[in-house]
Formats: sequence, C-alpha cells, structure tokens
Amino acid sequence: MTLSNAEQLVLSGMRLKDDATFRNFFAGKNGLVVNFLQNYEMHSLDGFVYLWGKQNSGRTHLLHAVCLHAKEVGKTAIYLPMETLIQFDPSVFDGAENFDWICLDDVHLMAKQPLWELALFHLYNRLQAKGLRLLMTAESAPRELNVTLPDLQSRLTACTIFQLHSLTDQEKCEALVLRAEMRGMQMPQEVSDFLLRRTSRNLSDLFDVLDKLDHASLAAQRRLTVPFVKTVLGI
Repeated sequence: MTLSNAEQLVLSGMRLKDDATFRNFFAGKNGLVVNFLQNYEMHSLDGFVYLWGKQNSGRTHLLHAVCLHAKEVGKTAIYLPMETLIQFDPSVFDGAENFDWICLDDVHLMAKQPLWELALFHLYNRLQAKGLRLLMTAESAPRELNVTLPDLQSRLTACTIFQLHSLTDQEKCEALVLRAEMRGMQMPQEVSDFLLRRTSRNLSDLFDVLDKLDHASLAAQRRLTVPFVKTVLGI
C-alpha cells in the first residue's frame, strides 16, 4: 500500500515493547480479560473489543501484548496510540484495514473532535465489512466517553467491553516480584515493600526503578537488599 508522508511518519513510530507480554502482565482482578485476549483469535464473534480503565491499569501493556501475540498466530497487527495520531490528520487511518488486527490506544482523546470521531466511525465500518478486528482502550466506559457522533457511540457500545481494574498496593508488590523474576532477579518481600513506601505507587515508575536496580545489581554483582537499594537510589 502507498502511505502519505504523515502516515509513514506516524506508523514508523509505532514501536512495540518486546517486554510487554502476557507472560509478565500481573493480572490481579483482570484474569478474565487477559484470558480472553490470550485467545483473541478464537473469539470469532468478538472481534471488536473495548477495554477501559484508569491510567496505569495496564491498557497499553495489553495492546502491545496482543500485537506480539498476533505474530505468533500468523496475523498482522498494528499498534496506534491516539496520543501520537491526534497530532496529524484523521486520514492517517486510511490503509489501516491492511492489517488483520488494529490496536487503538486512548480513544478518549478523540471525543468531541468531530473529524476524528467520523474517521473512527468509518474505520470501524471498513474493518467490520472486511471481517477484521479492532481492539480499543480508553479511560472510561463507552457511555461515559462524551462522543458527539451518535452512530459512533452505538458502535462503541456494541463492542465486547471489559473494565480493567487497577492493582492494589499488595498486587503491585507481587507484580514487581514477578517482573524481577522474569529478569532472573530475586526480590525479597521487604525490598518490594520498601520500594512501594519510599518511591512511587505508579507501576510504570516502579518498573523504571526496577530497570535501574537491575543494571546496578549486575554491575556490582549484588543481590537486592534494602541497604543496596537505598544506596543505588540515594534514599
């Protein structure tokens, strides 16, 4: 297919995170959602899916995981973050139907923007006509999205809808331990508790801290202990 310069620029920036997989996603109360997405290709009648939840509830991680899973089952997929696309013309959606699965992140950003709402409505219809799939995320449920185009509102509410629940503090500690184990690190309970108390409760920030500790641990050939963590983080 031939892409405009804007489309080429946007699409070239859609890099998947190789470490955002189902395997290292701590589901917590979201086990049903994760199981559904792990078998996405099996749900022939549920190709249009809408995930909603608060920031850091795992929306983006799951979209990346779905795109990586698509390759494993012989499908083509593309990850499209509205945060980036919104800077361009809605015509960037043109040609998206050349992929089997389209993963569109943060659709709430196009609410009350008539041209973008219309573009998503037409994209939805094109994908539906071709038997393709659309997986969307947003920070609120479809009925609370403040979409001004009634036809788009009806399409969104017709999707298979899942709410993503944020992790509790205890679950965040468990998620940290899981991510550390995936890196071959042992994180004692007292270390994960300390990080949650003294750094950030934002899971993305905690994983960034884990990256720093991983590099420092390898360089110093040290295990993770509270004193070592204090030294590395300067706290």
